[in-house]
Amino acid sequence: MSETNSPSAPSPAVLDVWCDLQCPDCHAALDDLRALRARYGDRLDIRLRHFPLEKNRHAYAAAQAAEEAAEQGRGWEFAEALLARTAELGERGEALLTEVAAGLGMDAEEVDTALIDGRHLLIVDADQAEGKAIGVTGTPTYVIGGERLDGGKSQEGLRERIEEIADRLSAG
Repeated sequence: MSETNSPSAPSPAVLDVWCDLQCPDCHAALDDLRALRARYGDRLDIRLRHFPLEKNRHAYAAAQAAEEAAEQGRGWEFAEALLARTAELGERGEALLTEVAAGLGMDAEEVDTALIDGRHLLIVDADQAEGKAIGVTGTPTYVIGGERLDGGKSQEGLRERIEEIADRLSAG
């Protein structure tokens, strides 16, 4: 609890990253996301938003598994581990999801159970619906300061644009 007369910390800028965890372009975006995390730390809240594409057969299950990973405190770590293995996810599917979870020291059985009981379906469906509503058509797509940036065609210049917006939001 903070003291009443201490100034509150400014709210961080929010960067929503609409992602398909079986998408090679989303894997390519990881370096930019790591650089943004390193530069801004707590001043930029980077949120993974799910947008599984129909062409990627295991992306929907991967999104659900990532939500279970977040419940277990390993959301980004799990997402990054999966993105490093997008081709393998395409081949092995759900078996890889539980293997990655176990490799990270997570409760892999709980990940498997979450996929069976569908406890995270609503979160994934809500993300996807919101993405469609704001015009997301491919991944990765970034939204910061009300501006949508499409990284599905090229990552070129996107980190710099995100930094410009984040700097403006931080200053304002």
